[in-house]
Amino acid sequence: MPDWNQLLDEIKEAGSTHDVIRRKYLRQLHEKTRRNVIIYYSGWLQKRNLEGLEVNDADKNGFMTVVHQLDRSLGLDLLLHTPGGETAATESLVDYLRSMFGTDIRAFVPQLAMSAGTMIACACKQIYMGQQSSLGPIDPQFRGVPAHGVVEEFDRACSEIKEDPAKIPVWQAILAKYSPALIGECEKAIQWATEMVEEWLLSGMFQGRRTKKEVLTVKRIVSELTDHALSKSHARHLSLQRCQEMGLNVIPLETDQELQEAVLSVHHACIHTLGATAAFKIIENHMGRAFIQIAQTVVLQK
Repeated sequence: MPDWNQLLDEIKEAGSTHDVIRRKYLRQLHEKTRRNVIIYYSGWLQKRNLEGLEVNDADKNGFMTVVHQLDRSLGLDLLLHTPGGETAATESLVDYLRSMFGTDIRAFVPQLAMSAGTMIACACKQIYMGQQSSLGPIDPQFRGVPAHGVVEEFDRACSEIKEDPAKIPVWQAILAKYSPALIGECEKAIQWATEMVEEWLLSGMFQGRRTKKEVLTVKRIVSELTDHALSKSHARHLSLQRCQEMGLNVIPLETDQELQEAVLSVHHACIHTLGATAAFKIIENHMGRAFIQIAQTVVLQK
């Protein structure tokens, strides 16, 4: 018979009703795929303006927690729901997951995996999306401004001033707002994101197929994902069909009804958790091991 402390630990482990339901469907998804399942969910749609909603270095602790004791020979199915985040943190997370599971990682995007979330998906061997799902452009944002936009504007200024020196006073006021080395930093950010995703695609989704045709396909995919002039907005939603047209290995969830229902059940349970509790980020595996970040409520007494 368990004592007081053992029962308390059992209650904490079981979690709230939301935890119980979410973990039930996580287990069912694992039983369907027979693979490791990890959810990486942000509540940015429910709880805006909180710190930590985006991909950041603190998330590494969560992944270390949930990867521990998993049978890594089973590979990984990663459910993504994120607005994106820091490039350096994204690179670090992908490097860690690949060190644990190699390239045997499949990405599932039930709704949205934007920006850095799309970069993570591109590091996987397959991406599963539904008709309602979207990826997003991966053009780097430098201090909240599109890096491509800064470079394009600078190039335009140089071109117009060369053609008509009378425009110098107009552009001088605009360019004076640029901080030192901004253009160079933006160019480096673009190069970093481009080279990183190209390498992930070649070593994962296009592994073993480095023919001239495949290399050109990868370059086209990355060019379209990073081209701010083409996407026009970093918030642009790229549908399943558009991602397939680019050349990404995207599998429609609708081709397997049971898998689709299992994935969407987990997704809906996560969204309910994020909407009805103080949780704003959930990293959890199919065994119920979780790293959940909670929004702190501060009460000011008058």
